[in-house]
Amino acid sequence: MKTHLLKSFTALAAISMLVSACGAATTAPTAAPAATAAPAATAAPAATAVPAATAAPSALQIPDVEKGKFNIAAVLLGPHDDGGWSQAHFDGLQYVEKNVPNTHVAYIENVPEGADSEQVIRGLARKGFDLILTTSFGYMDPTAAVAEEFPNQTFIHVSGFKTNGKNFGNLFGAMEDMKYLAGMVAGSRAKLDKNPKLGYIATFPIPEELRLGNAFALGMRKTCADCTMDVRWINTWHDPVQEKSAAESLFDAGAQVVFTGADTPAPADVAQAKGKWGLTYDWVGSCKVERCLTTIYWDWGKIYAKIAKGVMDKTYKPGFDYFDADSGALGLYGFMEGQQPTKGMADLPAADMTMVKDTLAQMLSGKFTRFDVFAGEVKDNTGKVVVPAGQKMVQADLDQFPPGADGLACKYCMKWWAPGIVAELPK
Repeated sequence: MKTHLLKSFTALAAISMLVSACGAATTAPTAAPAATAAPAATAAPAATAVPAATAAPSALQIPDVEKGKFNIAAVLLGPHDDGGWSQAHFDGLQYVEKNVPNTHVAYIENVPEGADSEQVIRGLARKGFDLILTTSFGYMDPTAAVAEEFPNQTFIHVSGFKTNGKNFGNLFGAMEDMKYLAGMVAGSRAKLDKNPKLGYIATFPIPEELRLGNAFALGMRKTCADCTMDVRWINTWHDPVQEKSAAESLFDAGAQVVFTGADTPAPADVAQAKGKWGLTYDWVGSCKVERCLTTIYWDWGKIYAKIAKGVMDKTYKPGFDYFDADSGALGLYGFMEGQQPTKGMADLPAADMTMVKDTLAQMLSGKFTRFDVFAGEVKDNTGKVVVPAGQKMVQADLDQFPPGADGLACKYCMKWWAPGIVAELPK
């Protein structure tokens, strides 16, 4: 796995702290058709599960540690079996317990973001958990505060931008890699169907969502030079009603393929009803219906196992840990080892499928990274050059909008739409 020291942070911190990155709850999944489904997740060990949080965080039961073991706990935004973001993290925990000797894992689910989560994180620290994973953007500051109180325990926050360089670290991955490949698949499908219109259900107007939308659009134009992409902002990571409404709006406006930055399988479910195509997100098992073209997903197990081993033997230093595709922790369903293409891929042009497979192979070998996705020359949707020929973005460019009064700098800031995107930039 590659890690990178990020020397610049987001200039949109004040806005970004209001939302969680890439993760919220979805409805629990039903059984998947054998021909198209990914493997179902394993069940939760009875001793580690904490009941769903319907009461205030202060009323939540904090799980116990197991003496003589290395104890790991995760704080989840949604139910552990939500079929999306939280289930992907839950699966990661199960992988650690099965593959890292002498570990015990536990989790607390449905924990609200912000100040309320601080009680839960502190409760886990007081119980003596050695490694505490907090898995949504809004847990960042509470995690930072608790980490200062418990310097002998390790706290890893997923998706934020802060670290103390000691016992509190940041963790995230280059999902723009898989979005880029998924754009190639979606563009190919739309072109074959003779309807070059695509749609994007975007969550919050933060650099991450523009970055992932732009990566998808750049991939889309690789296989469909005439394709366009519309956008619907929903300002939530999880709202089944809003996500369904946004998908319907995009399909009714003419989109042939719709993908999402949120957590429910709404694009695929609506596509199934309308005879079009949808892409799901976050969890390997979310691509269930026939009209699901693919899913872009996380595989946290390898990453969490690496961190757990490193903390146990004192070789892992918490900091800015941003993994790329060669980590094996990012996936595009239908293209990874042991998977079969979905029905929606079966009749795509061989040249397009080869392009996806070859680019994926380069990513998995470390020869093509997130910075290559945005390698110049890149123009925006107005024809302006945003990354000159021969230049590449750096992490600050991916994470930031133009700098504000705090002076945080990015050279090729992520405040633009890629060619083919017909929506206005968010204010």
